[in-house]
Amino acid sequence: MAIKLILLLLFFAVMIFIGVQCRKSSTDVNGFVLGGRSVGPWLTAFAYGTSYFSAVIFVGYAGQFGWTFGVASTWIGLGNAFIGSLLAWVILGRRTRIMTQHLDAKTMPEFFGRRYDSQALKVAASAITFLFLIPYTASLFNGLSRLFDMAFHVDYAICVIVMAVLTGIYVILGGYMATAINDFIQGIIMLFGIVAVIVAVLGEHGGFMGSLSAMAQIPSDAYNGAFVSFFGPAPLYLIFVVLLTSLGTWGLPQMIGKFYAIKNEGAIQKGTIISTFFAIIVAGGCYFLGGFGRLFETQAHVDAEGFDAIVPSMLSNLPDILVAIVLILVLSASMSTLSSLVLTSSSTLTLDFINQLAHKENSERKNILTMRVFIAIFIAISAVIAIVQAKSRVTFIAQLMGISWGALAGAFLAPFLYGLYWKKTTKAAVAVGYVFGCGMMIIQLLISLGLITVHGAVLSFVFTNSLYSGVFAMLLSLIIVPVVSLFTQSTKPAHIEEKFSCYDRTVQVHAKTVLSDRKDTPQGKR
Repeated sequence: MAIKLILLLLFFAVMIFIGVQCRKSSTDVNGFVLGGRSVGPWLTAFAYGTSYFSAVIFVGYAGQFGWTFGVASTWIGLGNAFIGSLLAWVILGRRTRIMTQHLDAKTMPEFFGRRYDSQALKVAASAITFLFLIPYTASLFNGLSRLFDMAFHVDYAICVIVMAVLTGIYVILGGYMATAINDFIQGIIMLFGIVAVIVAVLGEHGGFMGSLSAMAQIPSDAYNGAFVSFFGPAPLYLIFVVLLTSLGTWGLPQMIGKFYAIKNEGAIQKGTIISTFFAIIVAGGCYFLGGFGRLFETQAHVDAEGFDAIVPSMLSNLPDILVAIVLILVLSASMSTLSSLVLTSSSTLTLDFINQLAHKENSERKNILTMRVFIAIFIAISAVIAIVQAKSRVTFIAQLMGISWGALAGAFLAPFLYGLYWKKTTKAAVAVGYVFGCGMMIIQLLISLGLITVHGAVLSFVFTNSLYSGVFAMLLSLIIVPVVSLFTQSTKPAHIEEKFSCYDRTVQVHAKTVLSDRKDTPQGKR
């Protein structure tokens, strides 16, 4: 117990100290929200990764999908690494940084407003972000209760309140820079923690080969040895999970916002490599570990306690020092994601919603004060929702949490991607994208709550669950937005060439960066 308490107190002290030290970098809106657009590759890459992976993945998804797919659940982590991290950085990183600076956009809704010359799109995007990030934020607390009960035997509400208060302090004090530095420290803990836990857990069954042999003996309704097969017992379902958890990040405001703040070209190149490596270890490790869950749990216990019981059961026999590391790991994962979400929510509501409705631009000082107030409010609301959901098992809240990711990605992915690359994207197409993405997930929520039913094989398949409908919302939106754009060119924003001119601007770079066909004259000769 002493080891666990000492590590926790040290962890919390470091977080608060960094928040205090970063106050000087958050004196204006640009510094508070984006760190002055001067954040280096390591901080940005770790901020991206730690915002991506939270306790929801380590405890919830790793347990659930590890139980469903066995060792093949590792593909989800690899998909997160190569689609959600590598491709996201390559395709979105550089263009996002250039155009958002050119348009002076600090948030995703502000990007939509300035890229498409539409304040209505800006306000609508702000409302969507606010409505769907709050339940997503509340879901971060899930999974903590069982781990803290296992280690300290304390009530879930106390865990939530402590985590919420400490996160609020360092984000309110230091803004984006405090979040980025803390994310870096938390990311280091996650990297070493997940490796140590995997080695220890698999060691209980004779290491990797011994655990794999034991998994091969577990019966499956699909075929013998399904849980150690290449794609597991449900390959189609696995593909949908990979797509939603990987491609979905391309449309999430708290993820894309990391590209706004990165320093320069070199930082983007390095950040791409660092972020991908981080995702391979953390996401791949989490799902790989969860794939062996059937060695530690029975079907009857999972039916009674839910998937969240699987990972805590795997960790229950670890030495105290490793249990303490796991607690810090899960806290790190949750607090880093929580800080990113509340900073995104508060900045969006302040800059894009309140200021817009007030028809005036507030002073820097007032905007920062407003954002700090909303950070506190958002954290408080999320904590209350999490506690209410855990104590009363309110079905609506639990369903809404599962809908959030699909709604945000479905509404924003296509309008943002085409906004960076295609000049012919129109306001009408973006509006349709908003409505389609959110509409599909609201229908999914109503179906999940039993309020409506759908008929027909196709619709029944699309709305099987929020994973399936979320993927279809993203993929169909990628088709709908360009098609609608072609038929609504009259709503194309004006001065589009000027908006894209940022990509054609001439800059001077060293020859070691870009190859040239020019033949240099030897020094001293004309």
